[in-house]
Parts: sequence; C-alpha cells; structure tokens
Amino acid sequence: MIFQKGSKNDAYAQYFDGQSYRNLLSSKQVAIAAVTFEPGCRNHWHIHHAKTGGGQILIATAGRGYCQLWGEEPIELKPGDVVNVPANAKHWHGAAPNEWFQHIAVEVPGTETSNEWCEPVSEKEYGKLK
Repeated sequence: MIFQKGSKNDAYAQYFDGQSYRNLLSSKQVAIAAVTFEPGCRNHWHIHHAKTGGGQILIATAGRGYCQLWGEEPIELKPGDVVNVPANAKHWHGAAPNEWFQHIAVEVPGTETSNEWCEPVSEKEYGKLK
C-alpha cells in the first residue's frame, strides 16, 4: 500500500459490512482520506448530496475493489483507476471478496452538501462479484 491504512473506521462502522480503516490525509481545502477495506468489506449504498458541485472522486491505490452506481453494473477497480461519482448519485464501493483494497476518497466541494447513508449492498448482489 502507498498510504498507511490508518485507524479502524469505527466512526462509520455502522455503514460498512466488514472492517475498514481510515487515514485522513488532508482536511484543508478538500477532505482527502485513504480508506482501506479488508477482503469482503464494503460500505452501504450512499449519496453525496449537493445543490451545486459536490460528489466524490475515488482513486484506487492498492489491491482490488469495486464501485457501483445505482442502476449500473459494478466497476472493478485496480491501482491507478479513477472513478468520478457525481453528486446525488447513489453508489457503494469496497473490496473484492478475497482481496484487500485501498482507495483515496476525495470529497468534491459544493454548496449545501450532505451525505445520506442507505441500505447495505445485498449479499446476493455482492456474492456475484469475483
């Protein structure tokens, strides 16, 4: 891994299936964190709301994982891959079933921003991933 995995992500544990770790890299200008997922760990469906701007950028740095936008097929992520999640798009991201995964999460600045946590990714849907 390029970045240390950081501390257990206990503050958001209720929104994850499995163990994740968070290393806050910057809170100035924009929030940037390295998030590390143990094999099989993923966050719940969620939305980064914004009136203007907003959204999230994910930069895969280690291992193998997935990101999925609501209504679309999951996208496999490997080091160097970048996903631009638009504001107000329901999505999830996390590790492949049998591999660690780390990404950098960049919170895109916007106006009237908020996060909404939704339901977990179903075991049936996640179980289809390799």
